[in-house]
Amino acid sequence: MAKPIVAIVGRPNVGKSTLFNQLAGRRISIVEDTPGVTRDRIYADAQWLNTTFTMIDTGGLDPASQDELLQQMRYQAEIAIETADVILFITDGKEGVTPTDTEVANLLRKTKKPVVLAVNKIDTFEEESNIYEFYNLGIGEPMAVSASHKRGLGDLLDEIHSHFPPAAEEEEDDDVIRIAVVGKPNVGKSSIVNQLLGEERVIVSDIPGTTRDAVDTPLIIDGRKYLIIDTAGIRRKSRISENLERYSVIRALGAIRRCDVALIVIDATQQVTEQDVKIAGLVHEEGKGSILVINKWDAVEKQTSTMNKYRRRLMTDFSFMTYAPSVFVSAKTGQRINRIIELVNYVYNSCTFRISTGVLNDVLADAIAVNEPPADKGRRLKILYGTQVSIKPPSFVLFVNDPELMHYSYERYLENHFRKTFGLEGTPIHIIVREKS
Repeated sequence: MAKPIVAIVGRPNVGKSTLFNQLAGRRISIVEDTPGVTRDRIYADAQWLNTTFTMIDTGGLDPASQDELLQQMRYQAEIAIETADVILFITDGKEGVTPTDTEVANLLRKTKKPVVLAVNKIDTFEEESNIYEFYNLGIGEPMAVSASHKRGLGDLLDEIHSHFPPAAEEEEDDDVIRIAVVGKPNVGKSSIVNQLLGEERVIVSDIPGTTRDAVDTPLIIDGRKYLIIDTAGIRRKSRISENLERYSVIRALGAIRRCDVALIVIDATQQVTEQDVKIAGLVHEEGKGSILVINKWDAVEKQTSTMNKYRRRLMTDFSFMTYAPSVFVSAKTGQRINRIIELVNYVYNSCTFRISTGVLNDVLADAIAVNEPPADKGRRLKILYGTQVSIKPPSFVLFVNDPELMHYSYERYLENHFRKTFGLEGTPIHIIVREKS
């Protein structure tokens, strides 16, 4: 199920970043009393009424400005608006309605998306009368809040939550395996997609960033349905100079979130870069199945054990996801392309793996017998029992006498034991430790 997206927009210096930080529960955006401090969108997850949603903090909107920086910030905000399920429009209750507020309201009205109007900086009960003039924006009922004093945030979140798409509408076809193709620009993602589809569906060019948007293409192989999501390359922030390429980044991140299995494409002719690792980290953090696809293998000079040596380097560079299988392909010649779908099926089966509580506890008992739980200051960890609570990725809850006695190294040992016993290759495993009261 995709997480709802809330875009926080408004003119500069109305307190968007302060509100973003309060809702996120931690200081993420830079907060400074200077217009234009937030230049890029910043993302964070928050939770309300058992629903996790993604917030996008944006730079200030000023439709009339000719300033190049403000124009770029406006474009960024428009991208966030297009992507969002709900728009949170922030205004300044101390300054009142400004011409820029009116222009932003006119822009939001055209989107046909639900808009929640928040009048910020209403720090006291006496100031609440300031909100009435904001009815003139014609964009809904204004809500009085104070981001800095945390006033009215609960009611605001209730209103935002009421506009989220119903869960039934968010569900997609469970028979379809969704495959996101991600990686840096110009590593051959579109060429791999075309090879998988058997036709030229996606524009292929040597110019980095040719694929600007995420493109969904259905595919059926041996009666099994797939949805291939080709995404634009993700670059480091310092390398993102074009507005259109910024637009592609949010699409790629969105594709990772709604996929089942991610193909992390790496250029075999280049060294693994920090950006390759960061992209893989995004996939890992979202709990998605992963396959490392080493493209352009035809252009690599081969010697004895070249592939094994490269694979060992991968395990070092991607040490946090040693569970991910790798395949060495050439989108240009079609070498081993058919192997990708085989691995996708295999990894998907790992992601959707379910085990009964009885069998899980038998395996858990074996792991404890081989390697006794750790002790601290005379107290030993006791794992009473475990149960699987979800899939995609497989997640297990272990009930123990004291969660603080669970050392991360022993948790890693249990993860590896589960992975080896159940053959869970290609998927992260989540272990949740709880106290048995």
